[in-house]
Amino acid sequence: MVNNFWFEAKNINCFKNGFRVIKDLNLKIAYSENVILIGPNGSGKSSLIEVINRNIYPVITNESKLKIFDNELINLWELRKRISTVNNDIKNRVNPNLKVFDLILSGLFGRYCYIPNKSERDLYKVENIMKNMQISNLSNKNFSYLSDGEKQISLIARALIKKPDILILDEPIANLDYKSKFFVIDKINELSKLNTKILCVTHNISMITTIYDRVIMLKGGEIIADGYQNKVINSENLNRLYGINVEVVKNNGFWTINRLTR
Repeated sequence: MVNNFWFEAKNINCFKNGFRVIKDLNLKIAYSENVILIGPNGSGKSSLIEVINRNIYPVITNESKLKIFDNELINLWELRKRISTVNNDIKNRVNPNLKVFDLILSGLFGRYCYIPNKSERDLYKVENIMKNMQISNLSNKNFSYLSDGEKQISLIARALIKKPDILILDEPIANLDYKSKFFVIDKINELSKLNTKILCVTHNISMITTIYDRVIMLKGGEIIADGYQNKVINSENLNRLYGINVEVVKNNGFWTINRLTR
């Protein structure tokens, strides 16, 4: 029997530094869906990514279960091949003089530096991903010369070079100006044409575009809402999520929040 879910958690609890950061989590994510996980800072979003990437481990009980790619005994090397994560810490690891082409190529080797011996096959893979993402114009630019939005997309291209099953985007538009923010959002929307599925983690509602089949709201380590966009995104849920009095509106496919009272 084929399992439709790449991630399955049942009654999962996780602790960091003595604090419970994931509380009684029950969650299944299907291979077929793009998912956006939204919540305020400190809600447990990053902790959930750490659970998926096996950087923190749940407390084991008879009532709990964690399966990734249908396995409870999770092979880290297999996991690294099938899941790629892009977060904002990665930018600090990149040599600022590295050209974008070489940065993307380095993803095939799990490094962030110039790779001297390149095969024709590897070169083709880089050219192909850059063409698909429409960033071939960045090929010979040094990483340090890129805009923040271009840096983010270059790192996403690097993460996709190995053709992972799942791409995790951790706060992909954090600290970006409006031009860079919309550039990144548009490029991510185009990724929905690829075979890789996206798990996007954010505190920013403007990230939620039509490519996401499902929205999960997380607060205090617990899921407070989960479902289709038009069902989950409403003023009541967002008031509860952020603890402020707001109304939410949708314009041209984008969600925005208006503050009502202090």
